[in-house]
Amino acid sequence: MHIRRLAACFAALAILFANISPLHAAGALATGRCGAFGYAFDDVTPEAAAQRARAQCKGQACQVVTSFRRSCAAFAIDGSNACGPHGWANAPTLGRAQNMASQTCHRYGGRNCMIRAWVCDVKG
Repeated sequence: MHIRRLAACFAALAILFANISPLHAAGALATGRCGAFGYAFDDVTPEAAAQRARAQCKGQACQVVTSFRRSCAAFAIDGSNACGPHGWANAPTLGRAQNMASQTCHRYGGRNCMIRAWVCDVKG
């Protein structure tokens, strides 16, 4: 009986701590013209992450292209023409996000696509 109570206490503590740790788990990626970008990660809310990503993007026409939680985002540009083809993606892992962003850049005509920026939040 005593062991059951002790096990229940540990289970309750584990649930409590599991709910506390992901408080800061919102991210955003903003892109603009000619390879401009900004990003935010581990923010309290998606709105706060989006605002911070837009503020960090120093180019023209910067817009948030993706928001994410517990994942990663990547932005690829054509290395030969930063103002030309580009791509972005978000995915559960960094490698997958980078691969998808590069593939999108190639799909839009990029010949020398390279990752310009990447970001992951707490769990990505």
